[in-house]
Amino acid sequence: MQTAMARPLRILFAGAVYHVMARGNAKGLIFLDDLDHRRFLTVLEDTLRRFGIVCHAFCLMPNHYHLAVVTPAANLSAAIKHLNGVYSQWWNRRHGRCGHVFQGRFKAQVIQKDPYLLVACRYIVLNPVRAGLVKHPQDWRWSSYQATAGLELAPAPLDVQVLHDLLSCGPGVTPGMAYREFVCGTRSAQYGAVGRLIRRGSRCIGDVSFLEDERAELAKTVSRAIPRQETLCPPPSLAELLDLARSTKDRNDRICSAHLRFGYRLTEIARHLGLHRVTVGQILRPLRRRRDAGVGEEVDVGDQKV
Repeated sequence: MQTAMARPLRILFAGAVYHVMARGNAKGLIFLDDLDHRRFLTVLEDTLRRFGIVCHAFCLMPNHYHLAVVTPAANLSAAIKHLNGVYSQWWNRRHGRCGHVFQGRFKAQVIQKDPYLLVACRYIVLNPVRAGLVKHPQDWRWSSYQATAGLELAPAPLDVQVLHDLLSCGPGVTPGMAYREFVCGTRSAQYGAVGRLIRRGSRCIGDVSFLEDERAELAKTVSRAIPRQETLCPPPSLAELLDLARSTKDRNDRICSAHLRFGYRLTEIARHLGLHRVTVGQILRPLRRRRDAGVGEEVDVGDQKV
């Protein structure tokens, strides 16, 4: 007899940064007209104020929505339950419907603030462009792009200051101008890697030390009442560990972490990166020599110690 697989535990802790996405039931529409959009933003504003949550980006698509939020308290699940519940009740009454408006659990990906929050917010506001609804993000009325770009006043649910602080502004360049260049400019190689992790549903997006910290936070949330086989924290995927490398050295550090900390085999790492197994072994060889020689108990991995 097979037992049902436990649902993945939420990673909830004070100060966490999330990319949140919720989709309409059976991929159905959740916004039918302007009034629906305005009502959702009103409920969102009330939810953020009620739960003390800060929103840095949003985008309302016809059948789903995206948010980038920070939770000073570990209360994301309660907040999104309130948001979806209040909006669903109103939407069903208005449109003479009944039943679920949203499909299953909402998605919540934990994101490292610097620099990945900025990239995730870029991903969010480009959704209408990727979907072919508009040619430029400023043409979509129901996202945070125009406010963050300085083209209109920020609506009540939105805090644009953190994103502006993360941007590099040269002489004579306003934060809005820097944001427009960041979203629509040509320097997008690393941005694409983050977007792929978001689309794959990766639970955490950040550097190796961030992934390890979030795995530790998840372990803290596990109840002793849950069977052991359901509480073991799975390691980050190879995509989460390796795909955000910004240089050869960073890639090599991530390879070491994948093998030495999380137990991935050389063949798995080589296959994921499109390298030969021997090449991966050569990258790891200096660390193995140091370990075999018994030089201390620590191994350098980027800015971290193992």
